Amino acid sequence: MLSAALSSGIGAVLVLAGVPKVGDRARMARAVRGYRLLPDAFAPVVGAGLPWLEIVLGIALVLGVAPRITGAVAAALFAAFFVALTVNLVRGRRDLDCGCFAFGAGTEEIAHISWWHPSRAAALAIAAGVVAGTPALSGVERAAGAGIGIFMVAVIAVGVYARSVMSFGRRPVDDYLSAAAVELRAVSSLSRY
Repeated sequence: MLSAALSSGIGAVLVLAGVPKVGDRARMARAVRGYRLLPDAFAPVVGAGLPWLEIVLGIALVLGVAPRITGAVAAALFAAFFVALTVNLVRGRRDLDCGCFAFGAGTEEIAHISWWHPSRAAALAIAAGVVAGTPALSGVERAAGAGIGIFMVAVIAVGVYARSVMSFGRRPVDDYLSAAAVELRAVSSLSRY
């Protein structure tokens, strides 16, 4: 059951990573080109195909379709991500949009990669390798593990989303608003007299 939960979790991660990238081929090709590992002519092809590979592979892992094969393909994919990220970090190239989950940078931001990115890819490669190495499961074990894995990924996705829209502490805007509130109080106290 643990391998089914792991398979479903990895599959959900791949689907969550692939779906946002499908609609923006140009930006995905730009992210692939940014790694400077493939000839520029391959960037549009890889940029268009990689999100679909992630989605199809993720769905297959969640559903438990050929877990040995899909686990091995996922392990190879994450290993390739690990190598690409590590090569660029060793080259000193940190100002790079990894293209992991959609795109990290908006129009005015510069995305950055850190050692966290290849570490995450390595952990996912190892987990996918574990899935590839486990024996076949019964339908009940598969269903229970899939439910647990999808639930875990959903909780993590909600947590990440909540963290992106909520602030736990002071933000730069709080300093601006505090100064504006003091100024407003000063103006309002003068207007009373």
